Amino acid sequence: MKPAADILHPAAREPTERPASMTNEAIRTLRDQIARVYLGDPTPIDRLICCLLTRGHALLEDVPGVGKTVLASALARSIDCKFTRVQLTPDMLPADVIGVTLFDRDGHELRFQKGPLFTNILLADEINRTTPRTQSALLEAMSDGSVSIDGRTHTLPAPFMVVATQNPMGFEGTYPLPENQLDRFLMRITLGYPDADAESRMLDLRPASTVLDALDATLTGEVIVGMQDSVDRIHLSEPVREYIVRLARATRASNLFRVGLSPRGSLALAQACRAWAWMDGRDYVVPDDVLELLVPVCAHRVIPSDPRVQTDHDATGRLLRQAAESVDAPV
Repeated sequence: MKPAADILHPAAREPTERPASMTNEAIRTLRDQIARVYLGDPTPIDRLICCLLTRGHALLEDVPGVGKTVLASALARSIDCKFTRVQLTPDMLPADVIGVTLFDRDGHELRFQKGPLFTNILLADEINRTTPRTQSALLEAMSDGSVSIDGRTHTLPAPFMVVATQNPMGFEGTYPLPENQLDRFLMRITLGYPDADAESRMLDLRPASTVLDALDATLTGEVIVGMQDSVDRIHLSEPVREYIVRLARATRASNLFRVGLSPRGSLALAQACRAWAWMDGRDYVVPDDVLELLVPVCAHRVIPSDPRVQTDHDATGRLLRQAAESVDAPV
């Protein structure tokens, strides 16, 4: 195993284009802007920003009324780009999200009418309320950044991010997301209840729509794309790469899981750690980044052996941490 100096100060890493001070200031401003509206635990804010910088998608899951929609809307309004919210229902069709080809009588030709999916940030509210057919319509868009209709491929704008919400209970009349759909989300984020002080301050902020309308955009879409490019250049040293691989293989060998972490999960964890390090003003990843993001990035990508906890995200996270304890981290 290589010493810590090889992890923290690799000689061959490429420097990022943006100085750490500018990075910290931009992220701090964005975080503070969102925190004006979302007064709960700040950890979900950081994780949502991390998803954006990784070109990933986020699934916000918690009980009703804890601020899932407010958090996603605050992020979108803090960025000067196109934002669309879709309230998903059982009667929605894929064309209602993607769009439809219509015949233009004036031009005497077929014309594609873009749906709400053609945006920069899409809030898919209560994604488990719509049918699997409509859910699967998001798969290509989330994985490839494009959609194919009538033999033609339409590229989605950049940046592009899907923020979906769902409730972890009350599954009557819902369509739980299958494993391949869950795997498209970089993180599955739970919010939790706010503390007493935050909940007291919330009483002065309602209705939330009034405060949301007062938010100012602090970043542009072009700046976000530049940040995403900078994240790609964050150094991932060999010891940290090996650590991620050993964590993934530990879940596959453990009797705690029926299905372990896939290579796609390892890739997602590595890229999320790059964004987390960049947000912290570093141009290198440390093992603590891996442990910090292990559960939100990987817990929804594994299936526990015990069927009683397969639908319990918190219990799955505890099993994942238990498996991680058997893997030695780089010094």
